[in-house]
Order: sequence, then structure tokens, then C-alpha cells
Amino acid sequence: MKESNTGQMPCLADLGERICILGPSNSGKSTLAVAIGMAAELPVIHLDVLRHIPGSQWVERDADDFGRLHEAAVRRERWVIEGNYSTWLPQRLDRATGLIVLDVSTGVSLARYFRRTLFESHRHGGLPGVADRLNLRMMRWIIEETPRNRARYRATAESTELPAILLPTRQALREFYRSEHLHAPVDADGRMP
Repeated sequence: MKESNTGQMPCLADLGERICILGPSNSGKSTLAVAIGMAAELPVIHLDVLRHIPGSQWVERDADDFGRLHEAAVRRERWVIEGNYSTWLPQRLDRATGLIVLDVSTGVSLARYFRRTLFESHRHGGLPGVADRLNLRMMRWIIEETPRNRARYRATAESTELPAILLPTRQALREFYRSEHLHAPVDADGRMP
């Protein structure tokens, strides 16, 4: 992880105008991207929206189609992109000017997934017109894949030459919102995700 010119961890202003956000499923990437987009006046790109067929219950697009959409998104001059999709990550990082990695625990990811599917009718980064539903496959993914993915995302933050911010806990994420004067957007029901 590269330090800022002051020798301290970078702040949001150090990340430039093409910010990549990584983190486990249900870690708060979409909400953070929207908050940064509002504060920095950057267009927000949710990779889940590009990866899946609109109006479907999370049916993936053909990989080549997604690759073309991903390429067009990262070629833009300014953005905050949230989502993982490791196959396409090198291309994203080549264009990014900064990186944020959320590193919440598996338990937090699972709790956020339950809250999202049971109590929220809309979420940032969700497919328009599609309500998330409890899905055993997704629960299994969170439980089995989150530990490996967390290690991979941390390694990315630690090895990149980009200015990078690693937020290793929910408390660190809340402190980042506070210190950067970010405001979590409310959902359609008026709740903060």
C-alpha cells in the first residue's frame, strides 16, 4: 500500500478520479461507491448491474458481453467502480487512480446479506426491478469464499502501487465516512443501508 506524500495513509482526495472499490460480498461496496460518487461528483458504476441481465433474478450475461461493458466502463475518464470480478480486475487496476478495500468479516457479510434480502426492498448496486431473495447458494458463497477473497483483496491493497485505503473493520469504514464527510445514501424506504 502506497502512502501519501505526507507519509500517512491516503485520504479520499489522494485517490484521484478513477476509484476502484473491492471487498467481500455484502461488505458495503455499493453504498460506499454511491457516497463517494455524491461527494466527489464521480459517476458510479456497479459491476453487478453490468454483469447480470436486467430484470432477471441475477442471471449472468455472457462473459464476452460483460467484458465489452466492463471495457467501456473503465475507459471513461472519471468513475468510482465497485465490484470484484477478478478476471477483469487487472484491466480495472490499470486504469484506476486509487483503490479502496473493504475487509469485513464473514459474519458481517452474512448479517448484511440477511438484512438486505429480508428487510430492504431496494439497494444500491442491485438490479433495477429485482428484489433480492434469500438464496442458499449465495449464503454458501459468503461462508465458503469470503475468507479466501478477503485475503486476496488485502494482498491487492498491500501490493499495489496505487494510493490505497484498507478498511479492515466496520468501525474503520464508519470512521472513513466520518473523516471524509461522506453521507451514506438512504434506500427507497428511507433507511440507511
